[in-house]
Amino acid sequence: MADDIFRRSLWYASAASAPETAPLAGEARADVAVIGAGYTGLSCALHLAEAGAKVVVVEAGEIGEGASGRNNGQVIPTLSRAEPRELGEGLAQLVCDSASFTFDLIRKHDMQCEAVQNGWVQPAHTPGRLRLTERRAREWGLLGAPAEMLDRDGIERITGSRFWYGGWVNKTGGKLNPLAYCRELARCAIAAGAVVHTQTRAQHLERAGLRWRVACEGGGVNAERVVIATHATVQGLWPGLAQSVFPVRSYQMATAPIAEELRRGVLPFDHACSDTRGDLHFFRWDAHGRLVTGGALAVPWDWEARQRERIGRRVSAVFPRIGVPVFDYLWYGHVGITLDRKPHFHELGPGVLAWVGCNGRGVALATSVGAQFARACLGTSLGELPLPITPLAPVFGHAIAKHFRGFGILYYRYRDSQEIG
Repeated sequence: MADDIFRRSLWYASAASAPETAPLAGEARADVAVIGAGYTGLSCALHLAEAGAKVVVVEAGEIGEGASGRNNGQVIPTLSRAEPRELGEGLAQLVCDSASFTFDLIRKHDMQCEAVQNGWVQPAHTPGRLRLTERRAREWGLLGAPAEMLDRDGIERITGSRFWYGGWVNKTGGKLNPLAYCRELARCAIAAGAVVHTQTRAQHLERAGLRWRVACEGGGVNAERVVIATHATVQGLWPGLAQSVFPVRSYQMATAPIAEELRRGVLPFDHACSDTRGDLHFFRWDAHGRLVTGGALAVPWDWEARQRERIGRRVSAVFPRIGVPVFDYLWYGHVGITLDRKPHFHELGPGVLAWVGCNGRGVALATSVGAQFARACLGTSLGELPLPITPLAPVFGHAIAKHFRGFGILYYRYRDSQEIG
């Protein structure tokens, strides 16, 4: 049964039904066991099944009930903080191509998920951050991204707002209904031969000879290889994995449908938009004229009333023609944040793969990583993948530090007020 917050989201109200699944009952055998039915797990399962592998996916709740079904649905071909030069050539190229990879996959399988590839725009909220966007556009452009710098007038033209100082646009980016996309990934994976068990919590992994057994509620899956695709909700499946990432609450909101005459000049070319703040300002339209936005809170106390008030003021400040909107939907999920703001990829044991650290760029990145994990499970050596495999590195003092995650928001708000280029 989905939790109450998940059921309150716009995506839960608007996405088509998930494919029919059932809990695991008894023992199953597979080439690959995948834990988690989000973007990583289902992309991996789809690519494995298409290659003829026998794959079983187990999911603790519903398909997409985690971060994959709760986010803003922006398909962004960059990372939030790390620049290409910090990633290594292979990973930087994978990130650069990730939005195109995702939309190509959607088109290939005719996925019905309100996908729009009209581009992603990152406006700069200070002149100093405008210099930052210039560097980003240049670096991603060297990798082949169709990056275009825009001055203040150019940003106003495509956002409908004079709020920012300029910025850049990547035409491969876009947006979708994230839960609908996740359910479509599941539909395609099942059609290709994958088996998906929902309401089946993986409890622990154990070595069974040369294979692994994923012990679950109601049975287990015996497999040669395992992909742990639970990301920020790792559930204690592997010692130290949960301590290498911080799940940070991300609030999402959707307005009531806005009259056409009011929304006509706001994001008029249907871009996905998220700016240069650490306390991110982000906006996009859904398929029915709702503005989908949200924001962070340092302290979750009275979160619903506070977010309605503060994000309402934000929308009015950025898009005065809309004014303070009425919000029909308000929900939250969790973003997996790493200390260095880079994704971390691990081989935890022989044939056991995992990654953490989407850092707010999960839709495109997780889809691409799932396909790369499938390649590894099919026999490609890890050294040939564009993913830098590193040792697991739990954060010292994680048990204490996780209780102070809200201070990170305060720090980013302070940095947002500084002129940083």
